[in-house]
Amino acid sequence: MLPVVRKEIPLKAHAHQANDFFTALRIAREFDVNITLEHVTEGHLVAEELAKEHVMLAVGPSLGHATKFALRNKTWTTPGILAAHGCHVSIITDSPVIPQKYLPICAGLAVKAGMDPFEALKAITINAAEHIGVGDRVGSLEAGKDADIVITDGNPFEIETTVLAVFIDGRQVFCQEA
Repeated sequence: MLPVVRKEIPLKAHAHQANDFFTALRIAREFDVNITLEHVTEGHLVAEELAKEHVMLAVGPSLGHATKFALRNKTWTTPGILAAHGCHVSIITDSPVIPQKYLPICAGLAVKAGMDPFEALKAITINAAEHIGVGDRVGSLEAGKDADIVITDGNPFEIETTVLAVFIDGRQVFCQEA
């Protein structure tokens, strides 16, 4: 807990239900620590209030069934509603709960449920990087950052889209055969 108290890392509050969000936020204020909220299943129910908190929110995993009571309000609309209210939203798979390779599908399903496509892209790139404290190194294409790039023939959130090329650290590591 010392790194949290020293504000070297944030307190990561595992919270699915709205009442848990606000309990965690109250505790963070009381002990003067930085906080992020993880899972945020019921975020869509209290989006306006969460927007006022200016805290990073990780939504997910949303793929799969509501396997416990705390997930009864799980919906693909949550990340879009939060983003529309100005919240800093990441979409997560909670790997290995849902394998990480399904992250673009999760973002695509959030778009299908109403999330702005650019906000969905940010939710799995720069917002996610900022959420875990590495946004100064990865998550966006900027001079001085590590750049891994995927080039596709269409919308990366659509299942019909094909990956044409992948570049990691400036080197092409994959190229679709013509």
